[in-house]
Amino acid sequence: MYAAIRRYAFDPKDSEEVDQRIGRDFVPQLRAAGFVAYYWLNQGDGVGASITVFEDEASAERSVHLAANFAQSHLPMLGIPEVTRGEVKAYSLGTAPG
Repeated sequence: MYAAIRRYAFDPKDSEEVDQRIGRDFVPQLRAAGFVAYYWLNQGDGVGASITVFEDEASAERSVHLAANFAQSHLPMLGIPEVTRGEVKAYSLGTAPG
């Protein structure tokens, strides 16, 4: 498995719009790219991050370009993210409490 983590900085007043567009418009594009898991985290103070997991390196690399193109076209307020990507060397799946 491979993962890409993208960290963004943006004006906190844009948080709701960013959250909505990612969920409504970007996640469906990722589904077509065949991701294993996607998470969007919004700290609420103008900092957000996404974590995307793929089965192979090529798909993870495509997701970085897909995200950059989407952000540039639909969410220019996100600017250029700090990107970390690589092979997942360890992971654990837990169970949700309750």
